[in-house]
Amino acid sequence: MQAIMETLFDIVYLSTVITLGVKMLRGAKTKQHRLYGVMAVVLGCGDAFHLVPRAVALCTTGLANYTAALGIGKLITSVTMTVFYLLLYYVWRERYGVQGKQGLTAAVWALAAARVILCLCPQNAWTSAQPPLSWGIWRNIPFAILGLVVIVLFFSRTRGGKDPSFRFLWLTIVLSFGFYIPVVLFADAVPAVGALMIPKTCAYVWTVAIGYLDMKRSAEK
Repeated sequence: MQAIMETLFDIVYLSTVITLGVKMLRGAKTKQHRLYGVMAVVLGCGDAFHLVPRAVALCTTGLANYTAALGIGKLITSVTMTVFYLLLYYVWRERYGVQGKQGLTAAVWALAAARVILCLCPQNAWTSAQPPLSWGIWRNIPFAILGLVVIVLFFSRTRGGKDPSFRFLWLTIVLSFGFYIPVVLFADAVPAVGALMIPKTCAYVWTVAIGYLDMKRSAEK
């Protein structure tokens, strides 16, 4: 039952975010919506590298026989999620006409680069059945800081109803990290915690939907 339900959920998720991303790329009239479309496609395609092998494993011989494929998929997903937040930062710049702020941009790139470099370190043991928790924490520190920066940036621009279309974007990111961090810290010891990836995934769908609906509203004006 888990194999069927999880596989169906993943199919719906990947189909939704990639479809919305492609629609945005085809229908975007502004740079911010094109960036958002790229962001959605990167999210879906990147997650597919992990979710597709997982679905195959669950529906065939089990996760233990797909350790290497799942590990490599996690690595790819970790990198593409970093790109996702980097693109979201540029959506923020485009949407609010932000100029300058070279120091902030440099900090965002530095966090993204640190995250990718840490992900590529062999000490992560991605293809091992028991990768070290310590490296799972280390590589997620710059990622969490990057997420926090994006949360603050969007919250500061949307509080007080200043941008109704994007007023909950910061919240979707808070929720995604709120569900993700316990998985990083406790999923190995308490496998049931891994179920938090479902609401985390739903939060990302909400993130993508916000951009898509904003594009549709803009086209109707």
